[in-house]
Amino acid sequence: MSIGDKILAVFSSLVYAFLYVPIIVVVLFSFNSSRMLGQFTGFSLKWYGVLLEDRIVWIAFYNSLNIAIITTLASLLFGMLAAYGVIRLDIGGKGIVDGLLYVPIIIPEIAEALSLLLFYKFAGYRLGWLTVLLGHIAFDISFVYVIIKARLSGFDKSLEEASLTLGANELQTFMRITLPLSLPGIIAAALIAFTLSFDDFIKTAFTTGPGFQTLPLIIWSQSARGGVGPEINALTSVIIALSMIFAYIYTKLSSKRG
Repeated sequence: MSIGDKILAVFSSLVYAFLYVPIIVVVLFSFNSSRMLGQFTGFSLKWYGVLLEDRIVWIAFYNSLNIAIITTLASLLFGMLAAYGVIRLDIGGKGIVDGLLYVPIIIPEIAEALSLLLFYKFAGYRLGWLTVLLGHIAFDISFVYVIIKARLSGFDKSLEEASLTLGANELQTFMRITLPLSLPGIIAAALIAFTLSFDDFIKTAFTTGPGFQTLPLIIWSQSARGGVGPEINALTSVIIALSMIFAYIYTKLSSKRG
């Protein structure tokens, strides 16, 4: 192995350590018998028991999950329609639409969050579940659009033309040709949209109202009061475990489909 390869290996190891060591520490301390986060005194499952009885955390978790699922579905619908329209339809103004859909990705998130807050105040909307949801959808549509647009641009358009030539109408062609071929991009877009919505803090903090909190807001409020409790480590470990299970299932399904 050359010196350059050794340097690259060391650098890669440091990057992986930077990414994954904090996750390992969180999971490890979720089994800590002590409440002190800086000292591991032994293995215990008591914080998982405390987590099960923490009604506030579970309400926040449900709020985050509820917002993320609806945001993902709505973003997929509007993002895919926008991508299909820009790529496949012969209409004017596609360049303007394409540019506008990149704006939420480019501008700082805090600027978008503040603009949403000002818009809600101007329109007289009461801040809460709906305002958070609309803010997440408005942001996630752009990411879904970019991913699905790249997928639609990547497969052979002649397949759709052949379907139309053989007697299928446009809806049948879309459902039987375009949609299945776009599925990897749709799944990737759904994962990105769900993740961005589930752990979003800035837009949620600006657009939420009294009585509605998501999991990131609960974690932040606990940190501001003096530190995140071990039960949050337990919840994080559960989420990580579920994420790994879903990633494994997706990988298996993708390999079988390939």
